[in-house]
Amino acid sequence: MSPSKRHSAARRRLAAALALVLGAATLTAAVTTALERPGTGLLALAGLAIALWLAWHGILRRGVKRALCLTGAVLAIAAVLGMLAERGLVLELSVVGTGAILSALAVRRAFAPHGSAGGAWKPAPKSRQATLLINPRSGGGKAERFAIADEARARGVQPLVLDSNGDLQPLACRAIAGGADVLGMAGGDGSMAVVAALAAEHGLPFVCIPAGTRNHFALDLGVDRDDPIGALDAFTDGVEQRVDLADVNGRTFVNNVSLGVYALAVHRDAYRGAKLRTLLAVMPDVIGPTAPTTPVRLTDDLGRSRTDAGIVLVSNNPYAHDRVLGGGTRPRLDSGHLGIVVLDRPGGHGLRAWSSAAFEVSAASTLSASADGEALTLEPPIRFTIRPAALRVRISARHPGLSPSALLPRRARSTLPRLARIAIRTKG
Repeated sequence: MSPSKRHSAARRRLAAALALVLGAATLTAAVTTALERPGTGLLALAGLAIALWLAWHGILRRGVKRALCLTGAVLAIAAVLGMLAERGLVLELSVVGTGAILSALAVRRAFAPHGSAGGAWKPAPKSRQATLLINPRSGGGKAERFAIADEARARGVQPLVLDSNGDLQPLACRAIAGGADVLGMAGGDGSMAVVAALAAEHGLPFVCIPAGTRNHFALDLGVDRDDPIGALDAFTDGVEQRVDLADVNGRTFVNNVSLGVYALAVHRDAYRGAKLRTLLAVMPDVIGPTAPTTPVRLTDDLGRSRTDAGIVLVSNNPYAHDRVLGGGTRPRLDSGHLGIVVLDRPGGHGLRAWSSAAFEVSAASTLSASADGEALTLEPPIRFTIRPAALRVRISARHPGLSPSALLPRRARSTLPRLARIAIRTKG
């Protein structure tokens, strides 16, 4: 084992040990506190439940009702804190809360991908004419700050920078027509989808350089988002595997398509400068009690017809809803299935998540949508499909090659045994 791998295994072993120790200490403190003051704990939970209920109803309303509900939520939290302070439990609960957060962070670190890409990743052949397209506006000018174009030239890769009035697709098509045998993209996820679709269409390997704001596709591929320069090594010392692509009405997406709250927010001009404020502003319009009935119609995996969906999220492979601490990322990108999440407005069927190779949404009129963070309008019926193993992807051999949720346990009961194995040995 190389020194770097030994160091990484030692850090993982230390994280697992810390998670076990902190978890045991936190649980002991929580049980002790609960046994000493059983009534106080129940009152605190009741107060927090009321605060959450008021906050949720405030978010779904406007004007005076919103102000009253949110004020009530703040007062409920203040009352809980005041009661805990009066009974001398603030310190104990602070210790329990801090311990829970630190142990969760240690668990994530113990199960985090480490080392170099392996497993399904295979050494990639050398390219003859690699081309990297660069969106200089993505990530607030991230490509320029990291001198991506210069670093690409140093590796024998031809950089093509998109100008302010340019269209990415024709630029990529010219690169392909000019003989590019590997196609890369330095930009955000919306740009990734455009170039990845063309690479898949022409059977070319695709290189993802994280030069956008969030870079979710890179994260789930196992590309180190904090190392865009190192990601360029995919062109010269890369590994390759095939991953899925998804389509909505013939348009390719690499992450997800959203209908509902997020989609309407993205369509508003204010979203780029004030994301949270814009999301809060549109929620009453979509899932609030006075919102107009949505024209969306769909059938879930249980065969239920749903006509009151406020949020629909369809992803290229499912997100890690079934894994401990794994929300927000996809464990794999080669399952051959879409991930589907539907949330009805209050009074509907609630939240449902499932996976499928295809999915369809009907509507009475066109719908606002967001695909990989980009605003678009879709004509019904809206058809989602998955294309298994459609894209050849290359990453640096020195990057992890695994999503942050790939190694996380699926079930809570398996977490402790796996942590113990990591702490004692070096394998999880």
